[in-house]
Order: sequence, then C-alpha cells, then structure tokens
Amino acid sequence: MTPTIYMAARLSLNVLVACAALGMSATSQASAARTLDYVVLSAGHRSGSEVDRYSANGNIDSEFEFNDRGRGPKTASHYEFGADGLPVRIDVTGINYLKAKVEEHFLAGAAGSRWHSNLERGEGSETAFYVTSDGTSAAELAALVRALAHSASGKLALLPGGEARVEFVAETTLESHGRKLHVREAAVSGLDLQPSPVWVDDDGDLFAIPGTWFAILRAGWEETNEALFKLQSDAEDARFHRLAASLSRHPTHPIAFEHVRLFDSEAASVLDDQTVIVDHDRIAAVGPAATTSTPADAERIDGRGKTLLPGLFDMHVHVQPADGLLNIASGVTSARDVGNDIGSLGRLQAQWDSGAAIGPRLWKAGLIDGPGPFQAPTGQFVETVAAAEGAVNKFADLGYVQIKLYSSLKPELVPAIAAAAHRRGLRLSGHVPNGMVAAEFVREGADELQHINFIFLNFLADKVKDTRTPERFTVPGQYAATLDLDSQPVRDFTQLLRDHHTTLDVTLATFEGMFTGRPGEVSPDFAPVIDRLPAQLRRQALTGGLPVTADNDQRYRDSYAAMLRMTRQLFDAGVPILVGTDAMAGVMLHRELELEVKAGIPAAKALQNATWLAATVLKQQASLGSIRVGKRADLLLVEGDPVSNVSDIRRGRLVLKDGAVFDPAKVYGAVGILPSK
Repeated sequence: MTPTIYMAARLSLNVLVACAALGMSATSQASAARTLDYVVLSAGHRSGSEVDRYSANGNIDSEFEFNDRGRGPKTASHYEFGADGLPVRIDVTGINYLKAKVEEHFLAGAAGSRWHSNLERGEGSETAFYVTSDGTSAAELAALVRALAHSASGKLALLPGGEARVEFVAETTLESHGRKLHVREAAVSGLDLQPSPVWVDDDGDLFAIPGTWFAILRAGWEETNEALFKLQSDAEDARFHRLAASLSRHPTHPIAFEHVRLFDSEAASVLDDQTVIVDHDRIAAVGPAATTSTPADAERIDGRGKTLLPGLFDMHVHVQPADGLLNIASGVTSARDVGNDIGSLGRLQAQWDSGAAIGPRLWKAGLIDGPGPFQAPTGQFVETVAAAEGAVNKFADLGYVQIKLYSSLKPELVPAIAAAAHRRGLRLSGHVPNGMVAAEFVREGADELQHINFIFLNFLADKVKDTRTPERFTVPGQYAATLDLDSQPVRDFTQLLRDHHTTLDVTLATFEGMFTGRPGEVSPDFAPVIDRLPAQLRRQALTGGLPVTADNDQRYRDSYAAMLRMTRQLFDAGVPILVGTDAMAGVMLHRELELEVKAGIPAAKALQNATWLAATVLKQQASLGSIRVGKRADLLLVEGDPVSNVSDIRRGRLVLKDGAVFDPAKVYGAVGILPSK
C-alpha cells in the first residue's frame, strides 16, 4: 500500500562507508531500551500509527495499523536478531488490509530456518534475512537496512527467496520545534519492482517513509514529510531519466513492419500480410505487403507470425513512477488517470511526454469527494455547490478531461458538478456517492460508471447501509449471485444506460482477486505471470482476497461469475465497455482483456475496446487508436494472433511511442520482471 519511492542527491559513499558514517553495527539497536512512536498519514491526514518498542537486547515489538476507507491492517510483530543483524525469530499476528487473518512465524537455529503462515510454509539452510509476507511493520524494513549496511557486500540473501541490496542515496538535517536530526535515505532493492525507500537516523532507527498518498513519520516530525518527499522525488527523477536514456531507441530512418498481421481496430478485424511504414512518430504507409514499397533506408522488421496493434489504452489508473515502465513494456502507450496527487501527476506527465522518463500518454480525471472518515486518499474535498464548482473549474484550468466523483460526496451536489463539468467540456464519472444508486447517478448527469460492483449495488440498496465502507464489496459478494439478470429492473437499468450513452469502466481484474483469491493459493489474476515476477513479489499473489467462511466461499465465487455475465449482457445490449485495471500496471491490462473474453466478449471486440473505443471516449480518434496513415505511431508488435488467442497480447516483441522504440524484454527487466515467452 506504500508508494514505492526513493530519493534525492546521489552520494558517492559505498555501503561500508555509509555504515561507518551511520555509526551503527548490525546490533547497534541493542544499545538502549526505547519506544519510538510513528504517525501514519493518508493525504496529509492522520490515519494510523506504528509503535516500536526496542528492548536492551535488541528485540523489537511493533504494533502497526491504519484505516483506509474502512480497510487497513492491524498487526503485532515480535522480532529477535542475531549478532549479524539477521532475524532469528519473528512472530506476526493480526489482520491484513482486507481484514483477513494474519498469522506468521519464523525461527532460525543451528539446523536451519523454518517458517509458516496461513499463506505458506518452508524451510532453508541458507543464512538470510527473512521478510514477512503480510502485515510487515516499517521497523522490519529499517532492520533490513541495518543488516545490509553491516554486510561487507552490501547485499543479503532473502527468505523465502531473492536478494536485497541497499544504496544510501540522500541525506539531510531536519529542524522542527527547536530540534535538529540528521537522517539518511536508504533505497532497498529486491523487495518490489523498484527500490523501497526508508529514511533512518544516525542510530539506524526508522525515521520516515514519506509520500503523498501514504506516509509514515516519527511522531512530532510530520511537517517534514513534504521536504523529504521532494528530496526523494528529485533522486527518483534522476533514476528514471537514466533508465529512459538506456532503454529508449530513437531511429533516424523509417521502420518497416513487413508481412505482418494487422489488427484493424476500427473494424475489429484482422488484415493479413500487410506492410506498415513508420517515419519518426507517424505512420507513413499501410497496405498489402505485395504492393507497399519499403524505403531503401528503412529498418526492416519481419512481421511473419506476428500481429501489429495500435498501442493499448488503460482507462483506469492511478499512476506511480514505475508504472510508466510497466505500461510501456506491456504495450500500454496511453492511460487515463482517474485520481491522483495533482503535483505528482503533473510531474510524471511532463516527464513521460518529454521522454525524460518512460511512460504512456496521460489523460487526467480530477477526483472530487466529500470530507470525512472515508474520504478518498487524494483529491479535492467539497461540501457546498460553490466549492464543488470551484473544484471543477480548477481541474478544467489544469487541462483535465474528466471529473471523477467519490463515495463520500453529498448526493445533492452531483447535479451542480455535472452541469459545471459539462459546461467546461469535461466528462463526469465515478463511484456512486453514498446515498445514491447507479441509476440516480446516471440521471443526474454521470457519463460513466466506475467498477462493476456499483452496477450490482444499484439493485441491492436494501442490503447495504453505507457504500463508503467495505460493504460496497461484501454486499455484492454475498448477493450478486442471486440477482436475476433477466429481471425487469435489470432490463430497465440497461435501457437507461443506453438512453444516456453511458460507458462502463468495469475493472474485472480488480474484483477477480478480491472475490476468488484465497490465502495460500496463487490468485487467478496473477497466475498467468506468477513465474515472471520477482521472488518476494510472488508472495503477494498468495495473500487472498476478501475474508470468506465455509458458508460464503462458493457464494463469492458465484458472485464474481455473475459480474462476468453482467458484463457480457451489457456489452450485448450495446453499452460500451472500457478496459481499465485499477491494479498492477501493464500486466493487469492483459488480464482485463482475458477476462472480457472469458465473460463472452469476442477477442476482437475486447481489443477494440482497449484501442479504438478508448481513443474515441477521450476524443483522440483522429490521431490515436487505430493504424492509419498520418496517425501517431503508437504501436505494439506481438508474437502470435491475439484475435484468435487473446493471451498472445502478453507476448510483446516491440513497442513504439512518440518516435521511440522499446524492447519489452529489456523494459520489463528494469523492474525485475522476466520477459514473456
């Protein structure tokens, strides 16, 4: 749940020098018993805490919890360490983000290490740092930094798998209320798709993990979050700039895709044996291979056995910096962000548009919510018509193309927001605000609905008390399977969507794991890519979805099947179905396409949804969304034929965007993911 971010001004210190400068050994935490208190911030507001109690012998007892719109973990962790700083015992109990049980234990001894949890079980003889799979405290990350700093090589084997490395990349002296504190930032590689950041003080204790959506800071130092985040953002920019320079190729001659199968997204059909000529960032020629001439100086690419598609669109993202790499590697060259920090999003868009970093084109939706305990983690928060209209105008002035409403907004504000958005030429979409149902939301001016669960909640108003809470998931889980999809209310609602030309952003992949993932089993949304993921990240696919019992386990599975049937039924009725993820960037768009096909939408139509339909909704069809002469050359070349087998969309071989050429295997490699076969 923490944005993966690292930080500023590169230091020329190697790990050993840094360790000495920190004045710590792997066991320096044993110097004194102490208690350190931390505040968890969400969008600048306190949403939780961590309390770390260090005993004189170096043991740590950590209590961690936060509330995210009714979701969030609550865990208690106990750590014991050896002289080398490696854990010899760990015990974690509590609940995870979706309120499922957490129970995890690790023990190391002369005979080796053993661990077990409700997710996994294993043993090993290797001397390594065990990383907990769920409910991890920030104190654990700081302990890993201490152990890494003590390591002569600056790296450590991890259990159950993988390897961690550390680089100290920033330092600063903070001042607050007459106090001064020197802190350093360590970027830990090997835990995630990009280095995980943690700021530590000169004793090696955790100080902060800053951020905009989510942050942990030592209590009393909360006002330093912005300054620390600025430092790490500067360093992050430099890292992604280096990656862009090494992974982007800018041909000076035309590129010819010869004898390629071409996906005609406008017609949702395939044209065989075509040649497509690209000159810089534009499509210069398209036609049968037998009659289309290739320029003498062109770079020739043999397209036999491959399919060329327009670059894909993800219509539901909340981008973070590494998502740029994931999207481009997956052939996603355009994306619509439907809720993010204004400053961070603007910075990313500028970098991706200029080529300073690698990422898709962005179209932005501004998020508006009402204040309160379940408010969104970012956005503009309003309670009056004047404030709501002001928020719409602010987003419009910043070049946003859409307004997205959220669950805590007062329903009576929807008509005014819809009118203000439409006056400025913006679309309106969102979660259905608490106290409304989807039909009312559409009648009040919504052009689009986010998430398939809100479709079902339209018919379950008598079953749910508050859709701001996780009830918006659990109630559809319990009752979606019982809804008669042939009933008159469903037919009337479908007609309403057609009459209002409403589009749907169903995010099927998000709900697949939520409703059908089970602890200890690879979640079906991750199953197609599980062997390509870094070792530690694979474990996240085992955490399961919503907590289930013997009584409702099958019901939740049946309710997800009903979501697929509803999606197909609405598509057949002529309601436009967008392709969006609200999940792991890039690779989950492939899963979303597979799920649309599983629901019964023909593969050619699903691919059309992810290209031509998306471009049309964003009013970009004149330059994007199909392969036509004069259009931008945002292209994806895949092995095989995704119209016959939609999963071939995963087999990307080349991606073009803005005149740059990318090798998906190399771009995936930059985030630790193995290439597709």
